[in-house]
Amino acid sequence: MAPSTPRLVVPVDLKKKPWDQNLPLHNRWHPLIPPVAEVHTDELFRVEMVDWTGGVIGDNDSASDVKLIDLSVTHYLSGPIRVVDKDGVPAKPGDLLVVEICNLGPLPGDEWGYTATFDRENGGGFLTDHFPCATKAIWYFEGIYAYSAQIPGVRFPGLTHPGVIGTAPSAELLKIWNERERHVQENGLQTLKLCEVVHSRPLANLPTAKGCSLGKIKEGTEEWERIANEAARTIPGRENGGNCDIKNLSRGSKVYLPVFVEGANLSSGDMHFSQGDGEVSFCGAIEMSGFLELKCDIIRGGMKEYLTPMGPTPLHVNPIFEIGPVEPRFSEWLVFEGISVDESGRQHFLDATVAYKRAVLNAIDYLHKFGYSKEQAYLLLSCCPCEGRISGIVDSPNAMATLAIPTAIFDQDIRPQPSKVPIGPRLLRRPDVLKCSYDGNLPITKNPSATT
Repeated sequence: MAPSTPRLVVPVDLKKKPWDQNLPLHNRWHPLIPPVAEVHTDELFRVEMVDWTGGVIGDNDSASDVKLIDLSVTHYLSGPIRVVDKDGVPAKPGDLLVVEICNLGPLPGDEWGYTATFDRENGGGFLTDHFPCATKAIWYFEGIYAYSAQIPGVRFPGLTHPGVIGTAPSAELLKIWNERERHVQENGLQTLKLCEVVHSRPLANLPTAKGCSLGKIKEGTEEWERIANEAARTIPGRENGGNCDIKNLSRGSKVYLPVFVEGANLSSGDMHFSQGDGEVSFCGAIEMSGFLELKCDIIRGGMKEYLTPMGPTPLHVNPIFEIGPVEPRFSEWLVFEGISVDESGRQHFLDATVAYKRAVLNAIDYLHKFGYSKEQAYLLLSCCPCEGRISGIVDSPNAMATLAIPTAIFDQDIRPQPSKVPIGPRLLRRPDVLKCSYDGNLPITKNPSATT
């Protein structure tokens, strides 16, 4: 007999707000957020998810929804889901939760997504000192392919994946997160030289009740107030997995997540149709609503068996990811190199972040020669299936990073040729991305030698 279809354990209604769903969504990590569903190991089940904003960013012809978005809502997640074995015994702290992604995709009837950059005063991004304006491109899906009217001349297959997938932290781990992130937020500008080159702010997003959704916990109660002011934001990836943004985590992949609370309390969201390594524009994948079809297993005592703590406590571990067999096949790439020398010409010591920033800037300026605006190139490199690498990390003083772009996604040959680059109005890629003005007064970084 054929197996039954996946059991829908977390449905969403895109016409409802995240907090009005039949199973309310949450946007924080905390051990006391109660599970909304329970699954058994080896059971195939389905989870539906809204886009990370809960529908705030729309399929329209304006980027004002990006510019004005309240980022305290990041990210709306489906779950938590309690995981038990065949005998009904829940996952225990110290176990490994094995999560297999059997299938995934956009929600039927909602086959579109968006890529954006935030305003520098409200979110910023990797290159926010170069691109301070809020921008947006809308993408439509044709099966496995994506195309955009705002970035014409490109079409590519998506490697769909969840940006966020993770387990709930224990109270002890939550305290570790909040203490270390508060320290970097309060002291980083004075102590971290990298802040002079990478201008994303704030340095850490600390707990706040503003914009907080805690699932089944009713807002306004004493319990809600206490948890909301200590629950961790979902923006960075951490020991529990979380916002890892691993673009290859698609069909057939497995995640081996450490378990910190009874039942594991698995949550997921932030679905991406496609993403480039690094998601450099920050709101930088093709963001969408979507579904996951999953199977779970439990490795009893797996944390101690397979994960070595890299820190002062047994909680300082990280997940393991097993990449699936399904992904786009490209054979030709154009690779851009970056070294740890910033735009002012200042040398940095083996700094891979500076090197990757340089590689991305080199790629943007190159694509600009072929008729793309720099904003179009920035968004494209954030969401197309490009490959980022740390190619060298030992040859002092320069770290070396590379960014590889598959040439097949373009409708023109972008390789260097003996003749000059053809420049003319017919090659300008119009319309451009949707764009708002930047109304702040922070200085904009200019490369005096770059293409104007």
